[in-house]
Amino acid sequence: MLLDESHVTTRPARGTDRAAIWGLVQELADSFTPEAHSFSTVFDASLDDRSTLVVVAETDERDLVGYLLAHLIPAFHVGTTICWVEEVMVAAQLRRSGVGRSLMSAAEIWADQNETAYVALATRRADEFYRAVGYEESATYYRKLLDPK
Repeated sequence: MLLDESHVTTRPARGTDRAAIWGLVQELADSFTPEAHSFSTVFDASLDDRSTLVVVAETDERDLVGYLLAHLIPAFHVGTTICWVEEVMVAAQLRRSGVGRSLMSAAEIWADQNETAYVALATRRADEFYRAVGYEESATYYRKLLDPK
C-alpha cells in the first residue's frame, strides 16, 4: 500500500492502542526479546509521564501503522532539555510512504512546544531516512548492557 502524508494522521497514543503498538514493538526489537507484561508496564507509565511522548500514526481507515517514543531529558550543556527519540517504528509495508516523516514531525513539534534545544536519536538501520528528514550525524553511540538483577 502506498500512501502520502495527507493520508496519515498522528495523535497521542491511548491505552486502546496497546495491542497495535505491541505488534510493532515485536517487529522493531532485534537486540532484545520484548515481553508483553514488561511492555504493558512501560507503556502505561509512558502514557502517564508528561516528559514522555508516545505518538501513533494511523491511516484514513484508522489502521495504526507506526509509533514514536520520545523523552525530554535535562541537559546541562544547553541549559534546558533535549528531546531524545528512543523508538520509531513503521509497519514494513508502509515504509517510505511518509509515515516516519509524520511521526518525526510530531516529535519535533512536541519538542518545540517544550522549548527543547534539539531533537536527537541513535540508529543503526535508518541513516538514509534521518538524513532525508533533516538530521545530521553528530556523535557515536555507546552502550553497556547491565546484568539483570
